[in-house]
Amino acid sequence: MSIDEILDEMDELLDKATSVPFVSHKKILDGERMRELINDVRLNMPHELKEAKKIEFDCQRILNEAKLNAEAIIRKAEERAAQIVSKEAIVTDAKKKAMDILTKAQTASKNLQQQAAMSVAKMLNDTETQYNRNLTDIKRTKEKLQVALKNNPALQTSAQTPQNGQKQGNKQ
Repeated sequence: MSIDEILDEMDELLDKATSVPFVSHKKILDGERMRELINDVRLNMPHELKEAKKIEFDCQRILNEAKLNAEAIIRKAEERAAQIVSKEAIVTDAKKKAMDILTKAQTASKNLQQQAAMSVAKMLNDTETQYNRNLTDIKRTKEKLQVALKNNPALQTSAQTPQNGQKQGNKQ
């Protein structure tokens, strides 16, 4: 017997049932027969319905597993993102520190160059001043010598003669 036939028999059983007095929508049925028909329906249920229930159960199980897997993937992705952000922060901080160190080194280098240039300029000025003093001393000594030569004619002849075999054209 097919399910449709069993359902038709159940429908017929309802149609033949007697109504309860004063309540038209309630009927008195043969409970034993109704139970037999329900059991027949269960026994004759198509295989596809059983498979559909099994597929529905499997789908629900797969969806739950997929949800758990997705949550795990999201959690791992968030952890990885946090690590990347942390590494980027470290790299950014290191770059900032490197730029600070480079800037300080460049500033120190410029200051050192300026100090070196000022020190060299001071040494050149000091040297120039010393040479000017020496030149002034030499000029005074030369003037004194010229005055001494003018005042003492005997020194003039000996000052003009070459000494130690030197020629006159080679004056020192």
